[in-house]
Amino acid sequence: MILNFPKHQIFFSVKVISVVLISSAISLELWNIYTPINKGQTLTGLNIIMLLGRLALIAHFLEAIIASIYAHSKNRMPLRYGIYTFFVGTIALLELFRQEDK
Repeated sequence: MILNFPKHQIFFSVKVISVVLISSAISLELWNIYTPINKGQTLTGLNIIMLLGRLALIAHFLEAIIASIYAHSKNRMPLRYGIYTFFVGTIALLELFRQEDK
């Protein structure tokens, strides 16, 4: 079965989900730092989720660096593109590169 959703609607949905998941990963990392400092226990069942969150944060951080460098080379706003790409991910990079094609 092929779904006939418009491309922009799928991109918007992925953007919203990505922002929520990256914000959640940041929150989990902050919680993971906060609990041992205050003599609390971290849940061992979250190890896989924490690992996936760290990998996503690293990947999004690298994408943000690439977007910032590319935007700077094209005399655009590198900080804004970097932050946007960090939270949105690969779709933001595609948007940035597509702007140059036009």
